[in-house]
Amino acid sequence: MENFRNETIDITQLPKFEEVPFLSLKKSYWKVILINSFIVFVLMTIGLGFALLKIEELVAYQLEISSAFGLFILIFVFFSYLSFKKKGFAFREHDVLFRYGIIATNTIVIPYNRIQHVALHEGMVSRYFGLAKIEIFTAGGSSSDIEIPGIEKEQAENIKQLLMGKIQKQL
Repeated sequence: MENFRNETIDITQLPKFEEVPFLSLKKSYWKVILINSFIVFVLMTIGLGFALLKIEELVAYQLEISSAFGLFILIFVFFSYLSFKKKGFAFREHDVLFRYGIIATNTIVIPYNRIQHVALHEGMVSRYFGLAKIEIFTAGGSSSDIEIPGIEKEQAENIKQLLMGKIQKQL
């Protein structure tokens, strides 16, 4: 223990992830978001319509409830668009980065040596547009640490191969 040293680090010399150029999600992914939201809102509208017709206490408030629901849909679509525009990802020599958030921007940085598993998923609507989602898992969790949606399927497969290669080199 005589040779133990614990020098301070000059934090001004650390690499800044904020300066990394992030790739945006494919523009066709916005259509996927809209179609999926449309399906959910159609089902909600049907349920709300039945409730307004069958529950007598709500009949008097049909206009107010319908207007509030319509406003909710508009706000939801607006914030979904903002969220879509803020998402981005980047792959550097030693790590993967994912940026997201509407009001507060969050950036997740995962070093390749922490990655344990990579999965590629295609939803029904995403498949129609040729898009996929990459899920990156690290140790200690049952859910993915990063989900990068809205990537062209071929590019997603290449990313998966890259990450799997990085995992194999660690073993």
